[in-house]
Amino acid sequence: MRIDIVTIFPEFFRVLDVSLLGKARTSGLLDVRAHDLRDHAHDRHRTVDDTPYGGGAGMVMKPEPWGEALDGILDEAAAAGGPGPTLIVPSPAGEPFRQPIAAELAQLDHLVFACGRYEGIDQRVVDHYDERMPVRLLSLGDYVLNGGEVAAMAMVEAIGRLVPGVVGNPESLVEESHQDGLLEYPSYTKPQVWRGLEVPDVLRSGNHGAVAAWRHEQRIERTRRVRPDLLGDDDA
Repeated sequence: MRIDIVTIFPEFFRVLDVSLLGKARTSGLLDVRAHDLRDHAHDRHRTVDDTPYGGGAGMVMKPEPWGEALDGILDEAAAAGGPGPTLIVPSPAGEPFRQPIAAELAQLDHLVFACGRYEGIDQRVVDHYDERMPVRLLSLGDYVLNGGEVAAMAMVEAIGRLVPGVVGNPESLVEESHQDGLLEYPSYTKPQVWRGLEVPDVLRSGNHGAVAAWRHEQRIERTRRVRPDLLGDDDA
């Protein structure tokens, strides 16, 4: 999978060189490229923002640098002859980013993240590229960040780890939180007793059927307690 990230802070994404995603980049499973939007601003100050039409506080990101940056990525993709990319715009005005969306996007060959700043990106950028490739506005939650970089980082990790081969043991993905609408069960390791707290007996019983049943019950109970909105009528 190729992932292009357009941002005014490309150094933010150096952390992707560590952990599982770093190994996936080294092995060629993930091709992640961070592009500096300011490289496409040609005035002396490399300006990428201006005052909003209609007045109001803050600044809006100009369409020209975005057009040049995204055109370059599209042209390169077309020259390579592969599938066209999907544009992801992290935005508090977008649809909620959830595990099923991460799984859906992990099946694609090429994603482009457009990380806005200030009061956002000129709407004409979204409107124009919506006619040239699939565009998704996605939100991490009902809050506002300073820019799209943190959201893009979270999405890249959530999507990237679902690409086949990135996580060494694919079975570890099966019972994770949100994988089937439930939260993950609690986990324990040695020692058996820590500060007076003991590992549940069932996990030391050797009875795999009982362990599986306990874990499923714990998933339902934790979801009911923490995220009841995820439960259907049959589970509530």
